[in-house]
Amino acid sequence: VVRLKGGDPFIFGRGGEEVESLRRAGIEPVVINGITAGLAALTSLGAPLTHRDRAHGVVFVTGHPQKDGPGLDWARLAQSARDLHLTLVIYMGISSAARIQAGLLSALPATTPVAVIQRATLPAQRQCLTSLGELVDSLTTCGLGSPAIMVVGNVVLGVRAALQDAAVAA
Repeated sequence: VVRLKGGDPFIFGRGGEEVESLRRAGIEPVVINGITAGLAALTSLGAPLTHRDRAHGVVFVTGHPQKDGPGLDWARLAQSARDLHLTLVIYMGISSAARIQAGLLSALPATTPVAVIQRATLPAQRQCLTSLGELVDSLTTCGLGSPAIMVVGNVVLGVRAALQDAAVAA
């Protein structure tokens, strides 16, 4: 039996739950990981998630809390990202974009760069570069929806620089 899933089934997939269930049933699974969309999305645009001058670390979070769960404290996460110079990679956050934007704006400037990458690394990939203050409006303008990854932080400046360099070379 093969369960084939794109990406990394242990990052906001249900891989951990599935492995636990199989083990309870006496089946020892073999897992071969792919590359999670959170890593692939921004690198598909030619930018890193960390950079000595722009981000000292990266945090992967879900924008889709468990039903009836408390969800993330976006204001507190934004404060940590600001204070520690972190990149935020948000999975499954499109439907909660307004709430995420409001929480992050409590500690991050409206000018904070954001990249939204829909269907990362697939032939149908689309992306939008925007700012935190314009995030929700940009999702509408760009026509992006799920599945998408949101990357928040100064590493997105590397995407803009790469695009500008490509335009100059053309």
